[in-house]
Amino acid sequence: MKICLISNLYNPYILGGAEIYVERIAKYLAKKNEVIIITTKPYEGLSSLKLSVEIKDNIKIYRFYPLNIYHTYHASNIKIPDFLRILWHIIDLWNIHSYFIIKKILKKEKPNVVHTHNLSSLSHSTFDAVKSLKFPLVHKIVDCAIICPYAVLLCPMRNWKICKYPIYPCKIYRKIKNKIVDNKPDIVTAPSQLTLDMHTKNGFFRYSKKICLPNGIEIDNQFYINNSNFSFDIGGNLKNTKINILYVGGLTKYKGVHILINAFKQIKNKNVKLHIVGGGNYQKNLKALAKKDGRITFYGKLSNEEVQGFYKIGNIVIVPSICYDNLPGVIQESFRVGTPVIGSRIGGLPESIKNGHNGFLFEPGNTKQLKEILENIIKNPGQLKELSKNARKSVEKYEISKHVEKLINIYKEAIKLNKQKYR
Repeated sequence: MKICLISNLYNPYILGGAEIYVERIAKYLAKKNEVIIITTKPYEGLSSLKLSVEIKDNIKIYRFYPLNIYHTYHASNIKIPDFLRILWHIIDLWNIHSYFIIKKILKKEKPNVVHTHNLSSLSHSTFDAVKSLKFPLVHKIVDCAIICPYAVLLCPMRNWKICKYPIYPCKIYRKIKNKIVDNKPDIVTAPSQLTLDMHTKNGFFRYSKKICLPNGIEIDNQFYINNSNFSFDIGGNLKNTKINILYVGGLTKYKGVHILINAFKQIKNKNVKLHIVGGGNYQKNLKALAKKDGRITFYGKLSNEEVQGFYKIGNIVIVPSICYDNLPGVIQESFRVGTPVIGSRIGGLPESIKNGHNGFLFEPGNTKQLKEILENIIKNPGQLKELSKNARKSVEKYEISKHVEKLINIYKEAIKLNKQKYR
């Protein structure tokens, strides 16, 4: 089978788990199939607008810069004026440059199926490019970008609170997006059922088959390191062993890292350390918030390989999101090494984190509740042993080879559905 994967970013341009996932499935699919990637590259002069082609890991990768105000890869670390963001979103509603470039590649390659992922920068003109050639289309929902221009359903005009009732411009945005994407994909998938339901509730993908498919991940004993064994003195007190709390992810306001820092600073135990791995435009604010606490260390943005090393030292991982996170890859990566996760009770997180089984849940933004959970773990670290075992078991069903088998079946079904559509 010839499979075309389309993603706005691809290694080495990585901002989060979405790009890591695309590379992961591409490599496994390429073992038995022909795989091509269509993705973007940052602007480096007018030549960036033209296609470049490379072969890596037996995968053909097409890259180009979609004509717009800026590239999402660079925008994640700098403050963009609001008027430029608005203009960027207007162009990104239906990017004509992306449409013709992607259509040209697809005409040449003639894949059996197209699998789209995050289309920010490429725009959903990608759907029209695929369907104009009558190719089967599978789309993976990675966030709420179709519903919300900020992609996280938080409204800056309402002090970054959850957006339950969209303002008028956002209603118009949703209507336009709906016109663009409706009835295009043959099958739509998402890592969490909540994300699928949210799009259905808002009237998206009415005629597409919908499948909840959690991400796949490599499961191997080399990844399993149980960091839950601690030594105690005769009185049952924890010896001079440090408990390492880990955050991995983007340093943006909606990820809730400020909630974590505020909760951590209220804990007086000196044998606890907080390791923060990641970069983003909220980094300066977070460093200022943590400045007087020597137990908190920022490591900046690291490669995926370097990040994996941090999972091996973490006794507990925190996902303090205040937005509707789909299913952050950090949860599966933590569970893989046997590290329990404390996460916000929001988005798709409760579908993976089971309270008291493989981690703990707290109400999003509730500093006091998070502090109490952390203090309970510090006072009773022995509980981490059972949580660790359960965390590892929780992720084993998502082993990557099984996941890819499911993908192949989804592709075959999309091909059948597409044939019926064009009879």
